Amino acid sequence: MNQRVGSAVPVVFLLLFCLFSAWAWAGSDPASSDTPPLHRVKVYHDRSLRDLDAIGNRNVGCGRGLGNWYSIEGQIRMGKEYSQQVEQTAKMVKDPVITEYINRIGQNLVRNSDSPVPFTIRVIDSDDVNAFALPGGFFYVNSGLILAADNEAELAGVMAHEIAHVAACHAARENTRGQLMNLASIPLIFVGGGIGYAAQNLAGLAFPMTFLKFSRGFETEADFLGVQYLYKTGYDPQAFTAFFEKVQALEKKKPGTLAKAFDTHPQTPDRMSRSQREIQTLLPPEPEYKLDSSEFQDVKARLAELENRHKVNDQKEGNRPTLRRGTSKPDATSGTGKDNGDDRPTLKRRPVGDQAPQ
Repeated sequence: MNQRVGSAVPVVFLLLFCLFSAWAWAGSDPASSDTPPLHRVKVYHDRSLRDLDAIGNRNVGCGRGLGNWYSIEGQIRMGKEYSQQVEQTAKMVKDPVITEYINRIGQNLVRNSDSPVPFTIRVIDSDDVNAFALPGGFFYVNSGLILAADNEAELAGVMAHEIAHVAACHAARENTRGQLMNLASIPLIFVGGGIGYAAQNLAGLAFPMTFLKFSRGFETEADFLGVQYLYKTGYDPQAFTAFFEKVQALEKKKPGTLAKAFDTHPQTPDRMSRSQREIQTLLPPEPEYKLDSSEFQDVKARLAELENRHKVNDQKEGNRPTLRRGTSKPDATSGTGKDNGDDRPTLKRRPVGDQAPQ
């Protein structure tokens, strides 16, 4: 037994060295380097991300390998499973005017992105200023985000960032990194102890929703790609940073009011300044950009009216008096002397032979 363990140790260490080298490559944080951001992304991917004309034909991180163990089909299955849980627990906005508009904005951004999957876009009735996209293109926009945006470009900027997470397969790559970290248990397999790695880690795709909390590098990458998608769709790219700066200012002014806002996507000052540099150096200025539309303002007003109506109805429901039925007393003349809890009136018949009163 000791001889077998001794011969396996070099193999174990070699395997661990290769796997953790792969983890370091797959999970490397491009934002942690001293190299200028525009050059880092060129090295980080197999093709330059500066070619805006190639959007839609670029591999921005979804290739399978040591950095990503999940196929596109596997990511769609994963996202579908979690989307079912979301829609079973969250209150969805059903208004067709609102949902059609948000879907149209999102699909237009997707067409100008590198996403390898189609998108399903829905609206959640929630005051939280947030949005999130599950693997495989299942995308949810909170009503609170729509109401917080001043114009269509600000809303599109947040949506473009989320689309970028899916386009670069960040959830799959983040989960792969976690699986690689768990490979420290491999020595137990060689010595015959513990649970087999395959049974322990590859039994399914399920993992908690915290997988949407991406690394700093992935957030930076989603900023970089999202600004490109926003620009490619014709929106003012400055709206991306303008909205996040507004959210930060509101949080500073009223601490705690936006405690949940973008908790999965912390907006640090260095990220905002980096995005500004990339907009100025990467994106050729256009003579005009789309900033807002009357349709956005109409949809926002419609949503606000719908939200207020729901709140009023909820308040009315809460203020309605509660009807409590009293317990009926036993009928002394019924002869039963029992209280069976039946509140219905008791039918008492006249004895046979009695005449009805004249």
